[in-house]
Amino acid sequence: MGRDVPALVFTREDRRRYRVKMQECLDAFAKMLREARFDSERPQVGLEIELNLVDDAAEPAMRNSAVLDAISDPAWSTELGRFNLEINVPPRQLTAGGPDAWESEIRAALDHADGRARTVGARLITVGILPTLRQEDIGEETLSENPRYRLLNDQVFAARGEDLRIEVDGVDRLRTYADSITPEAACTSTQFHLQVSPEEFADYWNAAQAIAGVQVALAANAPFLFGKELWHETRIPLFEQATDTRPQEIKVQGVRPRVWFGERWITSVFDLFEENVRYFPALLPLCDDQDPAETLDRGNVPELGELTLHNGTIYRWNRPVYAVSRDRPHIRVENRVLPAGPTVADTLANGAFYYGLTRALVEEDRPVWSRMSFKAAEENLHSAARYGMEALLYWPGAGEVTAPELVLRRLLPLAHRGLERSGMDAAWREPLLGIIEQRCVAARNGAVWQKEMFHHLIDTTHCSRHEALRRMTELYIDYMHLNAPVHTWPVD
Repeated sequence: MGRDVPALVFTREDRRRYRVKMQECLDAFAKMLREARFDSERPQVGLEIELNLVDDAAEPAMRNSAVLDAISDPAWSTELGRFNLEINVPPRQLTAGGPDAWESEIRAALDHADGRARTVGARLITVGILPTLRQEDIGEETLSENPRYRLLNDQVFAARGEDLRIEVDGVDRLRTYADSITPEAACTSTQFHLQVSPEEFADYWNAAQAIAGVQVALAANAPFLFGKELWHETRIPLFEQATDTRPQEIKVQGVRPRVWFGERWITSVFDLFEENVRYFPALLPLCDDQDPAETLDRGNVPELGELTLHNGTIYRWNRPVYAVSRDRPHIRVENRVLPAGPTVADTLANGAFYYGLTRALVEEDRPVWSRMSFKAAEENLHSAARYGMEALLYWPGAGEVTAPELVLRRLLPLAHRGLERSGMDAAWREPLLGIIEQRCVAARNGAVWQKEMFHHLIDTTHCSRHEALRRMTELYIDYMHLNAPVHTWPVD
């Protein structure tokens, strides 16, 4: 959904034409898969990071347009809320540039952007949900200025026909309604991209699905929403509810949600795009002029605009991506389960674990998805989001174990093996995966630190809940800039 779209009112004819164009795109995609027309010789990885903006008091700063103007860099773009930004880190080969190159590049980009943001009264913070965000900060006026967000908002509510119900039970209970999709803006994530060949896509997607719960348990960083202490990764249930186009009556009929884990292991990337067309009505039926069949017949590469726009409005936790770069088409797995932050060091450790573990699982003689039900993988995700490091996760041959035990005993050696097979030597692997190891040993991630620091401030200063969250957020920003992994952050 990254493209700009005009403000429109859609007609029945628009929807009929869009449905036809999506099927034409799907047919062209199937032909391209049969004829092996994809770039996969030098696969690359990519990274997107969503950020929040705060003012000098660590309260939300609704200034993304001014901050974007100040940064003046096409790598940066708006996100749904006026207190959000996103950076697209340029893609690279996994082992390019040596062990410090990617971290240095990302830190330099974030530090530059933060410096520019400060000139217009804002600061950047990478966190799953901004702890100081209040319910009154979320409303239709919070939508970013780009017309695509208001158009998307209008189409979600036209499909739904009623206000959104947000309901999360954790340490505290949240029960509220929303008349816009802006609660979704509270969810800020890290998205890892992995370019793969069409022949390998299904295995990598299945592997990513199998480890989604493990990833979230290790990296949970969103325990607070609207002043309430909820799940360790509240971003997961919030995102599922904040973009739900289904009223209750439609839910009980079994209609699929647009934020979707899925319902089965797949055998081809085509399965996912076909499900998109089959199960989900278009939210933004915008047609372009390109005929994908004619484009293929001329020997050119079609953009498949309708198919990709539609795919961008279906929020799978692991999403397929079709794109054209330098006149070559490719496909990617977009891993969307992780929150932003806390530090660049933590983010790259999470990435190393993900890239290494998925490769190792794909290369196993008996893949984990052949020994594990799809439902178990989905249950792992929600258990991890709720309980974080304390979650009990199912894994074949191990039964139900805590995330740290599972990672230390079984998955970390696999991640090392996968990175080694990718050409990453021990001098690079060990510092990155060492962060994951020590996080497991200490059983501490961003959510644990936030919760402990919040209660420490309440107990020692007897301040209000919001003041404790505000002070905790200020400390979080200080430690974030030091770039020390979150398991080392003190609580005192």
